[in-house]
Amino acid sequence: MSARVLLLSWEYPPVIEGGLARHVRKLAEALVRQGVAVDVLTRGPGEAAQLPALAPGGDAGVAVHRVPEPSWPRDLDRFVGWVERMNEDMLAAGEALAEESAYELVHGHDWLVAHASAMLADRLGAPYVTTIHATEHGRHQGWVQDPPQSHIHGVERWMAGRAERVIVCSYYMRGHVADIFDIDERRIAVIPNGIDPRDLRAVGDLRALRLEFAAPHEKLVLLVGRLVYEKGFQLALDALPGVIDEVGDVRFLVAGSGTHEAALRQQAQRLGLAEHGSFLGWIGDDVLHSMYRIADLCVVPSIYEPFGLVALEAMASGCPCIVADTGGLREVVPVGERVGLRFNGGDAQHLGVMIERLLVDDRLRDRLVTEASEHVLRFDWDDVARRTRAIYSSVSTVTPRRERIRRG
Repeated sequence: MSARVLLLSWEYPPVIEGGLARHVRKLAEALVRQGVAVDVLTRGPGEAAQLPALAPGGDAGVAVHRVPEPSWPRDLDRFVGWVERMNEDMLAAGEALAEESAYELVHGHDWLVAHASAMLADRLGAPYVTTIHATEHGRHQGWVQDPPQSHIHGVERWMAGRAERVIVCSYYMRGHVADIFDIDERRIAVIPNGIDPRDLRAVGDLRALRLEFAAPHEKLVLLVGRLVYEKGFQLALDALPGVIDEVGDVRFLVAGSGTHEAALRQQAQRLGLAEHGSFLGWIGDDVLHSMYRIADLCVVPSIYEPFGLVALEAMASGCPCIVADTGGLREVVPVGERVGLRFNGGDAQHLGVMIERLLVDDRLRDRLVTEASEHVLRFDWDDVARRTRAIYSSVSTVTPRRERIRRG
């Protein structure tokens, strides 16, 4: 498909809130390599006064346009209002862009840009595709009956029903989205996230970095991600005292920040873990990629996980992985202990058993690292782009849903 498409995302490097920013960037760049003209509409860093009304820029052939937005509020009720204002600004910016370029398709990422994406598609007479990276229902284990969760869940339901096609990152997510939003699975395409091992470059002296956190005879366990309840870090902390009792010299690192950070720090203190590890807070990609290289294993204990990019990054970096047997993690780390180990989701005791096993069995760890280095090559960004282009082509000749709904 040779076309110009408009991608919308609330984050895009250097504005990074989570994995979505990296996903959209890598997808956009891979699409350009395959001959698709790509514009990205996103927000700019800092306060509105620091940027012009619409700031173009980009690299790797991607045209990036940023609307200035003030820093988002951490209170969820206020955040919903902030998102609505951001969508109004993006809609106006998108209309201005459409006066310069003809877009054949609009591709929005998650509920945060749903209103602007769908309204732009309406006004351009173009198909609307959405990628659902996660759901509020999943993040809150189904508790979405009260605001603001009910509002976000409602936007996601409307978005899933409005789009010509929905893209998700795992077969788990396809069933989940079809079930909670009551849409036909045939409208949902599964395209796994990609990874480029060349991006996972370590920096600095790894030996010296490791000595900052662990002595040569100690084992180092790494936990990475947003510190929110659904990531399950509380399970890992519950498992560690028993591991330390059995294995001995074990230390842990928690890399990330989030709303659950204070509770996790208190839990570590209560469990007597304060002397056995560190909370690093948010760290940049360069440092994170180095952390994978110095750790003896990485634990991904999520309660809800649409995909499991941390597990993929760890495996691509040569760090053996233990993941929860839940959600999309089952597809990133298949059953059979070939590329990584799985524990019963939500079971801290079983997680402890698996951590002990991997820390004491060097042959197992070496085998997992070798097999995983080949496994991760299946998650290729060029393949992601090819499959995404196929979705674009499939909807480019279809009457947009809004027209079918009106005629029905």
